Amino acid sequence: MMKPSRMGEHTRCVRAGERLDRSVGGVTTPLHTASAYMACQDVEGAYRYPRYGNIPTQMAPADKLAALEGGQAAMVMASGMAAISSALLSVLNAGDHAVLQADLYGGTHRFLLAELSRLGIGYSLVADADPARLEAAVTPRTRAVYVETPSNPLLRVVDLEGVAAMARRRGLVSMVDNTFASPINQKPLALGCDLVIHSGTKYLNGHSDLNCGAVAGAAPLMASVRERAVNFGGTLNTYDCFLLERGMKTLALRMAKHNENAMAVAEFLAARPGVSAVHYPGLPSHPGHDVAKRQMRGFGGMLSFELACAPEAARAFVDGLELALEAVSLGGVETLVCFPAVTSHAKMSREERLAIGVTDTLVRLSVGCEDADDIIADVRRAMDAAGIA
Repeated sequence: MMKPSRMGEHTRCVRAGERLDRSVGGVTTPLHTASAYMACQDVEGAYRYPRYGNIPTQMAPADKLAALEGGQAAMVMASGMAAISSALLSVLNAGDHAVLQADLYGGTHRFLLAELSRLGIGYSLVADADPARLEAAVTPRTRAVYVETPSNPLLRVVDLEGVAAMARRRGLVSMVDNTFASPINQKPLALGCDLVIHSGTKYLNGHSDLNCGAVAGAAPLMASVRERAVNFGGTLNTYDCFLLERGMKTLALRMAKHNENAMAVAEFLAARPGVSAVHYPGLPSHPGHDVAKRQMRGFGGMLSFELACAPEAARAFVDGLELALEAVSLGGVETLVCFPAVTSHAKMSREERLAIGVTDTLVRLSVGCEDADDIIADVRRAMDAAGIA
């Protein structure tokens, strides 16, 4: 089998990590359903066991992600939050401190509030995060810096090369949530970051039919992440691993269409009366556009926009959509829409939401792989019907 380092991006998507059973001859990784396995000489500790993540069906998508992200190792887990918590707690102990950007996914924010303080771990949230502001929050107890770029739901962009350089200088572990970009559009490890995290539920799988997470990075750091994941029991079952590997085979193909469609929709919205702001890093008007051009190869399928109307009219707009489906989650082949104020950031207080820019009329759009003209026509029709102009 050709080494992943010699493969092109599409080839890595299709072939990296696969565990073919040559005795049978199938061209896909077999689905191993057993929970008990006989002793095996090529497995550390002699036994395979699902909670350890060392079943071939579990290892296939992990190795595929490692190849795509340029990491030495990776592990897939039962959810994005399992990946986030395992990564953070692989570095942070009682008495330690972490620096994070303020405009994080709501679930991550909730984890900080509900769990880190309870465990005796301090943290600082930095608004308008850039390397200098993040460094200003570092204390003698700081062990990690954590960013999310583009961020959910305002698509803010963080300079990853600058963050990585600052972290190395201060002896910190740098972690990046790369969910919105995917490894096709952005490779944080190549920019010097230490760990890259995904909610694999989204673009990695891409078909809105499983829940999973993943972490990739250097082998020594990943050994600690793996220990946390095994101890916490965030196991991804083998059927979902099979679905994840299958979904990742078309990741590069799907991301090209997501990139193309989202740019077209963003340009339409930017010229549309009744839209006061469009958050998409591919637009030259986006404050992070120059950084995004430098560190991203595509701008992704996610965008959000602010409607200049009353919340009732915004509600009518979403109700009037026919092609786009109102749903939580993102990154599937179908276009999805939601209000972050009542979905991804519902656990934050209204004051906390407004402080980071998540208003009641902010709409998040996960632009799918349908025809761009159909998506735009759907948005235009629903805006007209809601009287947003």
